[in-house]
Amino acid sequence: MNTMKKMLLIPTSALLLAAAAGSAQADSLPMDRIDDVLSHANEYGFSHYEEISIESRGRVEVEGWLDDEWYADVEFSLDNGETLQEKRERLISGSWGMSEDDIRQALDVASQEGMVEFEDLDIDKSGIIDIEGRGEDGRELEISVRQGSAEVTQIDRD
Repeated sequence: MNTMKKMLLIPTSALLLAAAAGSAQADSLPMDRIDDVLSHANEYGFSHYEEISIESRGRVEVEGWLDDEWYADVEFSLDNGETLQEKRERLISGSWGMSEDDIRQALDVASQEGMVEFEDLDIDKSGIIDIEGRGEDGRELEISVRQGSAEVTQIDRD
């Protein structure tokens, strides 16, 4: 690699790294903001949650069931609950996922393990809830718990 390419590569790499670090911080919420998320999702009609993802400080995406037939993927404004995007599908598989109580219990466990902000919360068909977020030191933290219990099945600290 010639000198000119190296001179261009270093500042470009630094800029990309800074942008990635900035966006990683922007896509999480303090743990106590789950009430806002669940309030907007409840008003929309969600009964079971498959995934909650923080898109930015002001936007959240919620995927789950409205009833036994209708599955929805909705992006909300956290400030006012406005629906920003929505997609609904009629499915025959029937509703499944996390209840509000499951979500709160999983976040309580994550908080006890040192998580102060969450980015993503999802459940798999076997009943394992994965919570991704950050600890007080800003480091990434991923915690897996069994649905309906405080049993931690895995913790990854990066």
